[in-house]
Amino acid sequence: MGNTYCVGIDIGSTTMKTAVLNADGDLVFSAYKRHYANIRQTAEEIAKEFYATMGDCDLRIVMTGSVGMGYAHRHDFGFVQEVVAAAEMVKQRYPEVGTFIDMGGEDSKMIFFEKGKVPDIRMNGSCAGGTGAFIDQTATLLGVGTKELNALAEKAENTYPIASRCGVFSKTDIQNLISRNISRADIASSVFNAVALQVIASLARGMDITPKVFFCGGPFAFLPELKKHFLNILHLREEDALLPDNAQLVPATGCALLTDTYCKGAVSIQDILQLFNNQENTHSEDYSDRLDALFHSKEEYDRWLGLKNVYRVPRGELITDRPTPYFLGVDSGSTTTKLVLLNEQGQVVYSDYQRNNGDSFRNFCEMLKTLHKQVSCPDNLIIGASCVTGYGENLIKTAFNFNYGIVETMAHFSAAKQVEPAVTFVLDIGGQDMKAIFVDNGSIRRMEINEACSSGCGSFIETFANMMGYPVAEFAQLSCYAHHPCDLGTRCTVFMNSKVKQAMQEGAAVEDIAAGFSYSVVKNCLFKVLKLKNIEELGDRIVVQGGTFRNHSIVRALEKMTGCNVSFSDMPELMGAYGAALYALRHTSNPTQE
Repeated sequence: MGNTYCVGIDIGSTTMKTAVLNADGDLVFSAYKRHYANIRQTAEEIAKEFYATMGDCDLRIVMTGSVGMGYAHRHDFGFVQEVVAAAEMVKQRYPEVGTFIDMGGEDSKMIFFEKGKVPDIRMNGSCAGGTGAFIDQTATLLGVGTKELNALAEKAENTYPIASRCGVFSKTDIQNLISRNISRADIASSVFNAVALQVIASLARGMDITPKVFFCGGPFAFLPELKKHFLNILHLREEDALLPDNAQLVPATGCALLTDTYCKGAVSIQDILQLFNNQENTHSEDYSDRLDALFHSKEEYDRWLGLKNVYRVPRGELITDRPTPYFLGVDSGSTTTKLVLLNEQGQVVYSDYQRNNGDSFRNFCEMLKTLHKQVSCPDNLIIGASCVTGYGENLIKTAFNFNYGIVETMAHFSAAKQVEPAVTFVLDIGGQDMKAIFVDNGSIRRMEINEACSSGCGSFIETFANMMGYPVAEFAQLSCYAHHPCDLGTRCTVFMNSKVKQAMQEGAAVEDIAAGFSYSVVKNCLFKVLKLKNIEELGDRIVVQGGTFRNHSIVRALEKMTGCNVSFSDMPELMGAYGAALYALRHTSNPTQE
């Protein structure tokens, strides 16, 4: 048998970090990997890399992290809370530190050290702003990776205010900057500045951040511009800060330093590898937080879909061999732009749906070019009237001289009445917003929109689908075949990561987690946004709209939780644009500017 090593393993919301120390306390092996919710596979990959490098040996293991606790308990390894591990590493190796700032995938931490006193530990609580995931989400909005985001920030000339209270709602501010032709470099820098402000404001709370300031965590390790913004806001010099090598490994290294205190005994690397070979998923009866299956079989799902009252939007042919008037409806949303063209009979002759990729104006221009290329005689395509709705209503209406602009709720209500003339409740879920319309006797009685939280919106589902390595359409389809959906609650888009990881480490299949999100979307709508006390408020004619409802499991979850039949069209993602086009058609007799 070879040497014995002290091993610290930090399994967080998005990454797994491993630090291995020899008897002298030197780092002899390390690993930093994104796990994409597949904890077991990532751990096995790291174990095999270690075995190939170090050979057979004994390991004294201590774990930490939001997911690490469950694994430590399951396999009888030592566990220590991550801020305790990080504080130990700082105390042993950097005694000159006055303030510790750590940023992870879904949390941020600050520790204040003062001689003769117990360290004062602060962690972010109910908001995901100021975390690594916040940076990931905003980088995605700009269509770049996080490293490229850092490179862009290096070239910035100005900084603009961006709300960092939520990784999804910040998109509104960013898209506004994009629409103003602000450079991507300035936007990248503004994102880092917003993160720094959020961390400092939420965690310092009356305490002085005194040098030296120790920075750690993946975002600081890989994004040098982020640290610069912290130093600028705190009015610190470069010599007042410490960013150690392998800053992303600090809690893992702290665990390795604490093996004498928390380790329960050595285990061989061969035993670790054998553990992966023998590991089986937990049986569903061992996992308590489960919900009713949405569909008990593929056959049941197929029967349900066949019996659904799916409204088929009337279709027609786009004719341009002679001058022909058409009526244009556009829904310029926060993440996508939708376009619908109607003929004089109200039939859809053309439609388009494209992601904005951070620039709704440019995206709409490209959609018009695509339409122009697809018709044989573009000069014969006459726009009799046009109407726009959505986030970019004012920009599109002004730039392209649209006849009308209407609020989204009216566009969606108009479209919903086409699906079900006696509609009593309309629920529209977009990329980062949710709208609910209560109807009495054909008139809107009450409207509600989400305000303080983005959980349950389209970006919420897409974020987790991408995190788990699935295209959103495939993720949605998987949820229909789940046998034991997980109860994931209605937490914030980023903070639900911990619940997801906990479910997976306890044996939940991906389809069970996907179906759990479907339930969460509905619970968020009914109980967080609408705060319903009586389901009867919805009436018995419910219509759902928005691209999110291409996921039939969400429709089914709504039916199960309300006991009502739910109707939707065959193009739910286009209903805002469809409603706008209907408005243009119906008001064509007096197409004056509004």
